[in-house]
Amino acid sequence: MPQSVDLESQVHIPSGHVSLGATLAVPHDARSIVMFAHGSGSSRFSPRNNFVAGVLRSHGFGVLLMDLLTTVEEDSRAKRFDIDLLTNRLHSAREWLKTQEPLSRLRIGLFGASTGSAAALKLAAMLGTDIGAVVSRGGRPDLADADLVNVTSPTLLIVGGDDTVVLDLNEEAFRKLRTVKKLEVVPGATHLFEEEGALERVAVLAMAWFAKYL
Repeated sequence: MPQSVDLESQVHIPSGHVSLGATLAVPHDARSIVMFAHGSGSSRFSPRNNFVAGVLRSHGFGVLLMDLLTTVEEDSRAKRFDIDLLTNRLHSAREWLKTQEPLSRLRIGLFGASTGSAAALKLAAMLGTDIGAVVSRGGRPDLADADLVNVTSPTLLIVGGDDTVVLDLNEEAFRKLRTVKKLEVVPGATHLFEEEGALERVAVLAMAWFAKYL
């Protein structure tokens, strides 16, 4: 049964010299929270990530959807593909959660899309057991490169079967991961999972992974 939400708000997360907008929603009996790392050119209002977040919320997970770039920065291709910058922003969100009671006691999962997947994996490599699980949707885990071998969090890579270039990149990254891992291919789906039932499949896979490891 869906859980009632007793905490839902728009917040601002400090990171260096900028303040990043975020949407926070936490069911009253949540035991874990999933931080969403959006892809290049996207934001906390991404309809696809919000759909997945809604499914997670309905099953008792807290969610934090944040902007990794400011409005001005979004126009810079260099910043959209600056994985170290995106990772640092995601790390700032993790540090912010530690200061928020009672959120500081929740287990942490990461859900990344596109370049956000690389940031999620780099953060997982940095924080070790602090990150309980990682899910990537149509992501670029290959951009995490040398950090992949240091990821200890159970990691699920979800890719569309017709997203052939990204599928190849995910298979390459998958081979480098040394943790508990799984590569799920959604048949007939393209990069944005716009096909009927494709995004629903992503949400089910993500929910099951987080339920198992968080």
